[in-house]
Amino acid sequence: MLQWKGVMPAVTTKFTTNDQLDLAMFEKNIKAQMEAGVHGIILGGTLGEASTLEPDEKETLIKTSLAITDGKIPVVMNVAEQSTKGAILMAQQAEKAGADGLMVLPPMRYRATDFETVTYFKAIANNTSLPIMLYNNPVDYKIEVTLDMLEDLLECNNIQAIKESTRDITNIIRLQNRFGDRVKVFTGVDTLGLESLAIGADGWVAGLVCAFPAETVAIYELVKAGRINEALEIYRWFMPLLELDISPQLVQNIKLAEVATGIGTENVRPPRLPLQGGERQRVLKIIETGLKNRPVLPDYKKLSSNA
Repeated sequence: MLQWKGVMPAVTTKFTTNDQLDLAMFEKNIKAQMEAGVHGIILGGTLGEASTLEPDEKETLIKTSLAITDGKIPVVMNVAEQSTKGAILMAQQAEKAGADGLMVLPPMRYRATDFETVTYFKAIANNTSLPIMLYNNPVDYKIEVTLDMLEDLLECNNIQAIKESTRDITNIIRLQNRFGDRVKVFTGVDTLGLESLAIGADGWVAGLVCAFPAETVAIYELVKAGRINEALEIYRWFMPLLELDISPQLVQNIKLAEVATGIGTENVRPPRLPLQGGERQRVLKIIETGLKNRPVLPDYKKLSSNA
């Protein structure tokens, strides 16, 4: 059974220079994530360039991930579609391919009403047996999953978690006060990672973890062990890098960081293009400074909540 907790990277999709899936580099990155102690991986999210992936590519990513992880950590597939029909098909395809769970976004390209959004989520949940994390990000997607909407949605037993990206950190407390252990709460904003964990978030759907897995997992494990000051020291070092996640160019930013740490390439799928000019130099400087001052980590694996 999928345990909704811990650090779950929203992994990037690796491409070759001729725009095919780069499964060799993908495997290298996933193995680095596992070595660092992540608790699961999420495929085909915004960071995974979901909107550009073909259905067969998504299936390949699921099957490849399952082969790499070999049951050691869960593989979660993102569902971000324009129609209810398409979302149900994607959820069923993921289940058939062997995915352990789903992260589901609201309807794409249409600002649905509360009723439409609830109906959409229920239709997906009722057509798959996989456990589901809802993605609540009204900043980027203009649709908020309110507490009352979530109450209604919990009629579906497989809706079990929420990725909380409202940027209002008090919403974590509201969710826990209202639902207790009925809903597992993940922070979805890198720059609010430590704070969210410190006030009780169950996990962190992270972005810069793609390039810096050990540092991200160390923060999680230290916070959960009550060693806040040690976590904060790493987090302060990490913050300029984490801010690369809250940008329209987060994919290009994080892929540049993956190149710097040796577990990725800069290749993106058009219409995205690699960073250019002054912005490229600015991001490279942040990454270079971060690597130059990279902290020595405590033996955080001894604290592992995987144990």
